[in-house]
Amino acid sequence: MALKEISKPVHKELETFNKVFKDSMKSDVSLLNLIIAYLTRKRGKQIRPTLVLLAAKACGGITDRSYTGAAMTELLHNATLIHDDVVDEATERRGMASINEKWNNKISVLIGDYLLGKGLLTAIDTDEFDFLRALSTAVKRMSEGELLQIQKSKDFDTDEDTYFRIIGDKTASLLSACCEIGAISADADMDTREIFRQFGENIGLAFQIRDDVFDYQGSSSLIGKPVGNDLKEKKLTLPLIYSFRHSEKRDSKKILGYIKSGNLSKDKIKEIANFVNTRGGIKYSEEKSSELSRKAVDLLSPVKDSDAKESLISLAEYVINRKR
Repeated sequence: MALKEISKPVHKELETFNKVFKDSMKSDVSLLNLIIAYLTRKRGKQIRPTLVLLAAKACGGITDRSYTGAAMTELLHNATLIHDDVVDEATERRGMASINEKWNNKISVLIGDYLLGKGLLTAIDTDEFDFLRALSTAVKRMSEGELLQIQKSKDFDTDEDTYFRIIGDKTASLLSACCEIGAISADADMDTREIFRQFGENIGLAFQIRDDVFDYQGSSSLIGKPVGNDLKEKKLTLPLIYSFRHSEKRDSKKILGYIKSGNLSKDKIKEIANFVNTRGGIKYSEEKSSELSRKAVDLLSPVKDSDAKESLISLAEYVINRKR
């Protein structure tokens, strides 16, 4: 099922959210407004606000608080994307020049800081301290995950437990916060909030594993990022971690030597992809991703049936079946 179909139960609410989101970024600084207009010209998949609104609806109903929570999560998400583009020296985002490419790094960092500040103030101005706690936890985890990955990419000793900690912190933390905030906004009890927090955590893990599998499959035009991109950044992800564990030491050493050298030709990337496929790394990763998706769906069993719940179940299936 496509994302457009999944978001149908909150289609009208997403339109309202987009107005709230744009209003939440307004400033009396003309340069800031110019860049924000550029930033919002092309919307992404909007998975995070969709999660907030679907979770709220599944827990009883969307309220004004739900729009506040959705705006906060999207402000934080955009801030992290802008900062990531600076760190990664990216020149493009969503098919357009990145902020740092169109303006410069200093402006990009300041825009990211502004969006983060606006998100925090939105919570304070509306006394939504539970939202603030959930998002602050996510920011902390995202930072820790990024730094741990940088450390491990230098040491080349990432094991499976460390890998799951990294992707849990880097990716799943914010999706988890989105689902929890949606439940909070609908005044759900603590047990229900925990169900939705764990649901978001599991689909976040499944989503990232699927993303990491893309690094060894298909073409860049199909998956939306260059094949072998993680390898060039010396990131050891689940397909490779598993393959190393199930290979002769000399074979693993050869492949690791390619990655350490930083000189990865198309032929070497193809050889590494073949290594991962023949050692079962792709199959194992896809099974893990599917297992996490099923776990997420099972978590929703106590939740009352509704079109929003069905969409959340479809989203859990989408994250492992998507093509990009």
